[in-house]
Amino acid sequence: MIDANLLRENPEVIRASQRARQADEALVDQAATADANWRKAISEFEKLRAEQNASSKLVAAAPKEEKAALVAAAQDLAARVKAADAATTEAAAALDEALRKIDNVVITDVPAGGEEDFVVLSEVGSMPTFDFEPRDHVALGDLLDIIDLERGVKISGSRFYFLKGWGARLELALMNMALDQAAAAGFTALITPTLVRPEVMAGTGFLGQHADEIYYLPADDLYLTGTSEVALAGYHRDEIIDLTDEPLRYAGWSTCYRREAGSAGKDTRGILRVHQFNKLEMFSYVLPEQAEAEHARLRDYQEQMLQKCELPYRVIDVAAGDLGSSAARKYDIEAWVPTQGAYRELTSTSNCTSYQARRLNIRYRKEDGKTAPVATLNGTLATTRWLVAILENHQQADGSVRIPKALQPYLGGIEVIEPKPAKK
Repeated sequence: MIDANLLRENPEVIRASQRARQADEALVDQAATADANWRKAISEFEKLRAEQNASSKLVAAAPKEEKAALVAAAQDLAARVKAADAATTEAAAALDEALRKIDNVVITDVPAGGEEDFVVLSEVGSMPTFDFEPRDHVALGDLLDIIDLERGVKISGSRFYFLKGWGARLELALMNMALDQAAAAGFTALITPTLVRPEVMAGTGFLGQHADEIYYLPADDLYLTGTSEVALAGYHRDEIIDLTDEPLRYAGWSTCYRREAGSAGKDTRGILRVHQFNKLEMFSYVLPEQAEAEHARLRDYQEQMLQKCELPYRVIDVAAGDLGSSAARKYDIEAWVPTQGAYRELTSTSNCTSYQARRLNIRYRKEDGKTAPVATLNGTLATTRWLVAILENHQQADGSVRIPKALQPYLGGIEVIEPKPAKK
């Protein structure tokens, strides 16, 4: 959630962020009112508690003949203190609710606007040229016998699939290459739970405007995660962590689940937008002043992976109105998909500043001994969707697909996936 001190000292910064996001500025005024009510309630409670303490001393020192009246007055005061305490608790809950409705404050130079208002920061690599009609990943998957969509639908319904043979091995190779890169960069590998409690899901900011995309199991009161970011963010929930020497960095490997509720009719062909997929997610806990440098570092790791996969790509600075509620800035990296004639997102990295840490109560100890919220960042290093770009960009005229050199050791050294033999 946002910093209540910022709300008190500079609410216009939060209003400007809301405008950039094309979000409701009235939420800022509502939160300010809730904060004023809470501070008033606290003041009244503390005033009455002071009176109660003074009254207790008077009762103890009073002559016998005056005690009865003083005790009666003390009992009345105790009831008022109890009511003031309850009012304070109620006001604190209202303030917490108001603060949680406001999205993270965007970093100053993030582009304003909606989905189409992103800024291209760089374009890397050359788009492939073909002297044949390129096949899309679905046709290639069938020709190579590595993606079985028909049986995925038969077993589980639309947007499900089987990865088969070299398709399954290609995904595992990609994940292992990403894991090796993460480990070399100092990330601790984790295989994370994919079911989490509501308070963890809410703490990461995923139960806001996109809550309808999350699978929920009411009998267990658990959510299926759409990214291991959720479990990774909750890993140090309610802890004071030590960031004295360096940030805490984790690489979480998990299966992910998304309902894709808002994507009816979009990307229904193939494995670009599906309900279940695998992903390796980087997650960093850092000191707040280190967050922007760490964000650049995560983006660099992602670009290294795209380059290892020999994919043409571009990096975009996502506009404020297209950010998730917890992100103060997000970079998307989009690979070229030849048959679509367009760049499509393969990975993103978000700087969530202290927004998630405040909600999840994750702190570090400062030099003066006091505690403060850490900053959290996340970034995807590999996911099933990457297969789309790898297959399409590296296809050859006979339908075979060339394996990027960096991936070959993870596939037993094979250089090409060949089409399945024709049936006789």
